[in-house]
Amino acid sequence: MGVRPDDTGCHILHVDMDAFYASVEIRDRPELAGQPVVVGGTGGRGVVLSASYQARTFGVRSAMPVGRAQRMCPRAVFVAPRHRVYAAVSKEVMAIFGAVTPEVEPLALDEAFLDVSGALRRLGAPAGIASHIRAQVARQQGITCSVGVAPTKFVAKIASVRCKPDGLLVIPRDGVLDFLHPLPVAALWGVGERTGETLARLGLRTVGDIAHTPLAALQHELGVAQGSHLAALAGGRDDRRVLPQVAEKSIGAEETFATDIDDPERIRRELLKLSGRTAHSLRASGCVARTVSVKIRLASFKTMTRSRTLSYPTDVAREIYATACSLYESAGLDRAVRLRLVGVRVSGLVPATGANAQLTLDERPIGWREAEQAVDKIAERFGSSAVRPAVLVEDTDRPPEGAFLPAARCTLPPGVSTLVFWKLNRVCGVKGHRTRAGRKVFNGRRRAAL
Repeated sequence: MGVRPDDTGCHILHVDMDAFYASVEIRDRPELAGQPVVVGGTGGRGVVLSASYQARTFGVRSAMPVGRAQRMCPRAVFVAPRHRVYAAVSKEVMAIFGAVTPEVEPLALDEAFLDVSGALRRLGAPAGIASHIRAQVARQQGITCSVGVAPTKFVAKIASVRCKPDGLLVIPRDGVLDFLHPLPVAALWGVGERTGETLARLGLRTVGDIAHTPLAALQHELGVAQGSHLAALAGGRDDRRVLPQVAEKSIGAEETFATDIDDPERIRRELLKLSGRTAHSLRASGCVARTVSVKIRLASFKTMTRSRTLSYPTDVAREIYATACSLYESAGLDRAVRLRLVGVRVSGLVPATGANAQLTLDERPIGWREAEQAVDKIAERFGSSAVRPAVLVEDTDRPPEGAFLPAARCTLPPGVSTLVFWKLNRVCGVKGHRTRAGRKVFNGRRRAAL
């Protein structure tokens, strides 16, 4: 048995799930085990969200266009993402972290920093705590994670990457520089393509090269802030603390079209869909937003963004959509211009409980927000395609499973698209913010069995 590394003073853990989305899919579909699995848009214009390690041996990586991934790994199994499933698994994983220490800083659904200094007396040494977390994740969720243990956040994160997959790496306090200095400069936070080119021009290729370069020279070439930042990291210095539950700065969704489009009506339908997804995510997070932004990427890959701050915060899809359409129109695009991607994002988030609801004159006391909350509950039970605006129905003669049809004689607030949901060959109209199927009622305040 090897000598256990000294983890004294190494109270920072970086825990990172291994190929998270792909691992969840393989867990739920055991027949995929051992195969190259890629999670992402199933069309050629989508991007890779996650790739199993078998797929990575072919060069497939996250954020890569799906078409390129298909060429690199023709045998790969491509799986459409299930974001709600991943969010649910992430919530359970974060609960495991929270049982160890309240000092948890999520970075994404699949990774977080933990400060375990307050848990040492109860749970033992940091390396033992890391082993406990790995075991709990594997036992409870059936997936693996890698953990870096170090004195600082920066070093812990690099350590978790270096021990993937399914690994544990402790970087002792007195071994930080020996660990860092042989690494390439790209390992440092803040070294992107342009900074890397500058460092290469200076002959600086490893972290150790930066550490041995005079600070004044780095500041002269990179600027005072960037030069000081890289010098500190190369010297193993990182004073940032773990910040529990850092609030999200923005929430949004975007879509890459299978083929470039120039149809304004189709673009508006996509904005409607994305506004709905964004509003749902806002409500799920318990937040409302003040600013709405639209992202437009042309076929030439030129990207444009437009933003507008509302007079009051909202989590209502109708309001987000109206603003998104206005921003799209304000871009002044020629009708012949073809688009590759559109996106909707909201920012300026504040807790919904602290925001005052401001209703316009044509809205009722039980209004749009309550109607959309009722739709959330229907979607939670029957799936996200169970109910949505009628304008998003493409073929009402052949509704797919879980789809919906516009119901006749529905009386809704002014301007609302007819909403219904299709289940067991029944069509139920949303009427007066209530969904009726016989005697059964579903609304924002009370739910009966459907």
